[in-house]
Amino acid sequence: QVQLVESGGGLVQAGGSLRLSCAASGRTFSTYAMGWFRQAPGKEREFVAAISESGRTTYYADSVKGRFTISRDSGKNAVYLRMNTLKPEDTAVYYCAADATRWGPKPSFSSWGQGTQVTVSS
Repeated sequence: QVQLVESGGGLVQAGGSLRLSCAASGRTFSTYAMGWFRQAPGKEREFVAAISESGRTTYYADSVKGRFTISRDSGKNAVYLRMNTLKPEDTAVYYCAADATRWGPKPSFSSWGQGTQVTVSS
């Protein structure tokens, strides 16, 4: 099991930027893929971005492609989500995920963080 702790959420105006961080522990960092999901009020949790164990492969939801960038730092056992040109519809609780049970453009994961709130004001 991988333990995950997110940070970096907050309130930002539309058009602004935020960087989310997720610290991972419990297993060797290079052995699992990681991802970000989000859940807006009244909606189901949705995939945002994912990155492979090596960092060479990434996937993005169409809604964030070109605006968000996922990256990972093996020296810090962390994954990041850089979010640019934020829109009010990006408002959600963002969850870090690790250890893919299904890999590909719509991955699934077995370990989850507690989430961090991102609010984008118009």
